[in-house]
Amino acid sequence: MAEPNPYLANPRWVVAEQVADAARRRYPAGVLAIGVHGSLAHGDDTDTSDVDLVVVTYKSGAGPRPVTRRVDGILVDVGVVAADEYLQHARTLSTSWPVAADRYVTTRPIYDPKRWFEGLRDTHIGRLADAKSLEFTTLAREAWCRASSAHARAVRLTQWYETDAAMLMIGEARLNAAMVVGLLSRTYFRNSADAVKRTGLAGVDMTELGLTLREQAKELANRGRPVDATVGQIFDA
Repeated sequence: MAEPNPYLANPRWVVAEQVADAARRRYPAGVLAIGVHGSLAHGDDTDTSDVDLVVVTYKSGAGPRPVTRRVDGILVDVGVVAADEYLQHARTLSTSWPVAADRYVTTRPIYDPKRWFEGLRDTHIGRLADAKSLEFTTLAREAWCRASSAHARAVRLTQWYETDAAMLMIGEARLNAAMVVGLLSRTYFRNSADAVKRTGLAGVDMTELGLTLREQAKELANRGRPVDATVGQIFDA
């Protein structure tokens, strides 16, 4: 007798399986693989968790359209990406790498007869193995500039008593400062909330964040990627 599937006791897994089956039935020739990422893939989802699905197609336009809907009270977010495009994403390092990498290496397949998600993971890990330290440091400098800009706007908005707008800017500044930490240490996070929490930036105020940004600027300079430059230096490698 076959062993029962423990995931089918989880209502989010039930919905994920049903949506995946619907995609395969409607687009039988277009779908290459389907998987889940996020908390469901990690196995620590809760009653308030979303179902994050990715549908990989053989070519662009061959499968369903991306959609976000609620099914049986569960929010379902379906992303759709062509295989070649997704592999290209996995080979690309950007300032958002610390929150993008998780899905390349931890996606749990629902339908994957060709073990395509294993190839996605290996492609990304291979790119990381080839990456030079200065690549990450250069990206960290870009993230720092975004954090510094958002921090400055938050300070100005506070002075204008634009509290709601200031809170949005301070959130953006915290996240980008967390990206600096992730890039410099080659650490990836589950999501944005996980990033600011694990880097200790979730509860910092504007003064504390300003001090953090100053320390990050010093570290970037020590690593050969100073945040300040003259006009003559701005395009230097």
